[in-house]
Amino acid sequence: MGGRVLTFLAEGFEEVEAVTPIDYLRRAGIEVTTASIAAAMVKGSHGISLAADTTIAALEQSGQLNAESWDGTFVPGGMPGASNLAACAPVGNFFKAMAAAGKTIAAICASPAVFLAPLGLLEGKKFTCYPGMEKQVNGAGEWLAGKVVVDGNLVTSRGPGTACAFALALIEIFAGKDAAKSLGESALL
Repeated sequence: MGGRVLTFLAEGFEEVEAVTPIDYLRRAGIEVTTASIAAAMVKGSHGISLAADTTIAALEQSGQLNAESWDGTFVPGGMPGASNLAACAPVGNFFKAMAAAGKTIAAICASPAVFLAPLGLLEGKKFTCYPGMEKQVNGAGEWLAGKVVVDGNLVTSRGPGTACAFALALIEIFAGKDAAKSLGESALL
């Protein structure tokens, strides 16, 4: 098992929600590529900057911004990071293509409400998000209070404190239950 996962970073992303899943997925042997929607260096909502592996422009230019090239995708939350993702049409189009292809799409914190809901990707789905943000979804899906909610190919989570659980859910999808359990044990979760 394994997989290729693409994650997008936008100015104002929540650092814990990005770094924890990237780190844990890579520890589990899953290939994770980080892509900035603008410049390669991206500043998070708490002033921590990350150097993305690539940019969305480079992915488009190389023909890799398509559902065939990836097994899954996820976005961190954070504000204004989630709003910046929502304003980036190529990221939205990519997520819609991944969903249509039955590939795993995932979002945490504000991103399910701010990014996924406007794309129609919560319609008829169970999801979770940062408490209170579900009010912005206007009935587009069924909000649940769990740390992580998996509904078909959709994985959502609540916030920075659930980033580890979010990462383990993704590892289970891409590498299996044993890999998720092993990583959880080695990380003392």
